[in-house]
Amino acid sequence: MAGFTFYYDFGSPSGWLAAEQVVEELGSVPEFVPVSLAGLPAGQVGPFRCEAEIDAHFEDLARRASAHGLLALRRPPVFPADTQRALLAATYARQIGKVVAFSLALLRQVFNAGRDLEDEDTILLAGAAAEIHPAALVKGAALRSTAQRLEAATREAAAAGVLDLPAVAREQEVRYL
Repeated sequence: MAGFTFYYDFGSPSGWLAAEQVVEELGSVPEFVPVSLAGLPAGQVGPFRCEAEIDAHFEDLARRASAHGLLALRRPPVFPADTQRALLAATYARQIGKVVAFSLALLRQVFNAGRDLEDEDTILLAGAAAEIHPAALVKGAALRSTAQRLEAATREAAAAGVLDLPAVAREQEVRYL
C-alpha cells in the first residue's frame, strides 16, 4: 500500500498549519514534497481582494493554531511572497534527506517568527536548524538539476490530481488541508 505524500509551497500560512498537523493527523510522517503553487491549476495564494481579507485569513488561522496548541502565528513583512528560492532550497534539502526538518524550520521562521521568506538569511537559518551547511544549501539550490527536480515534482503533483496547496495525496485520492 502506498504511503501519503504531503504537497506544499511556502507562501501560505495554511501550508505552515498543515505541515504542523499532518504527522499527527496521519499517524506517520508522509513524504514531504515541495511544489510550486504557480505551476498548479490554482496558481496563486489567495486570491485576496484587500488587506482586510488577508487580516481575516491570518486571524482565522491564528485561532486554529491556538486551538491545537501551536506557536502563535505572525504575519511576515512580505505577503504573499515569492517562494521560488525557498522551494529550490527545500528541493535540495529533499535530495539530501532533510526536507522535513528544513521545511518545518523555514515555515516556523516565516509564520511564527515573522521573518521575510524572500530574505536569504531566513532560508539559511532554516538550513542551519536542519543541519545543512549554508554554502551547500546555496550551491545546491542554484543547481539546474535542482530546478528540474522542482519542476518535475510540480508536474507530478498536477498529474496526481493536486489542484491547490497544501494537499495530502495517497494513490489517486487528494485531500486539501
